[in-house]
Amino acid sequence: MTNAQDYDLECTNLMKHFGAVRAVDDVSFNIPKGSFFSILGPSGCGKTTLMRMIAGFENPTAGDIHIKGNSVLNTPPNKRNVKMVFQHLALFPMMNVYDNIAYGLKCNGASASEIKTKVRDVLERIALPDVAKREIHQLSGGQKQRIAIARCMVLDPDVLLLDEPLGALDLKLREAMKIELKLLQHQFNTTFIYITHDQSEALVMSDHVAIMNNGKFEQIGRPEDLYHKPDTAFVAGFVGDSNRWNGNVIAMDDKQIKVETDTGLAMVCKRNPNDGLSDGDAVNIFVRPEFIAAKKTRTKSSKDTKNTMDGTVDSILFNGANSRVLVRSDNGQLIEADIVVTGGASDLRSGDAVNMSWAHAQTMCFADKGEFDAK
Repeated sequence: MTNAQDYDLECTNLMKHFGAVRAVDDVSFNIPKGSFFSILGPSGCGKTTLMRMIAGFENPTAGDIHIKGNSVLNTPPNKRNVKMVFQHLALFPMMNVYDNIAYGLKCNGASASEIKTKVRDVLERIALPDVAKREIHQLSGGQKQRIAIARCMVLDPDVLLLDEPLGALDLKLREAMKIELKLLQHQFNTTFIYITHDQSEALVMSDHVAIMNNGKFEQIGRPEDLYHKPDTAFVAGFVGDSNRWNGNVIAMDDKQIKVETDTGLAMVCKRNPNDGLSDGDAVNIFVRPEFIAAKKTRTKSSKDTKNTMDGTVDSILFNGANSRVLVRSDNGQLIEADIVVTGGASDLRSGDAVNMSWAHAQTMCFADKGEFDAK
């Protein structure tokens, strides 16, 4: 049986209103000790407001926050054992690396010998043991990120909040830092709460991810569950790439739903438990590009297990093993499918006539709540 001591952070029925606007709307979640937990959502969904309440910079309109089992509602930010890393890092440019990391310890009244030991230890753990005397301007972008984390971790926080910390980095460094951050979290075994609108950051690094939309959590789960088993149309459309159709239910049983899209295409979708759908209901349909097979022949696959569609190759997006073909269907929709490009004669080319097929089991269907415009 799980108890409160198993969690570093517990948020219960959190609300934050700014006038008539519900920035955070009845959000509850628990984060186990030593987890990498991400809150992922579009700009304006409420994730930064939620983080500010955890840090103590905003007071909730309602609800409670427990850190290590203790409520912190009436605890000011400087008394909460929570530290933050911002996008722009806020390192002190007039101090060298050692003094930046030692600053919090000095403010807490630590002795010189304790500071020296702790700074040396934390530099070892971030794999930068020889940079203590360097000036901040002498560091690379990735090194600055690690120093900003070290400055927080030397204070042994219960929770580390990271607010879009990779946003200011170039693409190549951002990709490298995803791996670095995950390794650092394991190194310190401290709960990291990562706020981002970038799904690739959240999915690559996190043990669990919360998808936030309009102030609410749509789903909390492991990255692979959010990708393969989304609970809502919003999660299916926001996490990963998808081809999407709007349509209506025309028949259904316990396992499958038959739909007709707005363009007249008949498809069979897998049935989700408790989807609440009935005949005639408007739905959103999603299929991941990696599940669509695009072949030059227009010989149909078996309709017993596959949905099919004809089209013409519009263009090839070459990216090595992650290449993709854009196919213009006969009814005018642009469909994305992942392909292997070998450089040989069998490769698809612009203008090729193709048949696309994908399994019924890989066709996701959700009630249409008006979140997506017609495509």
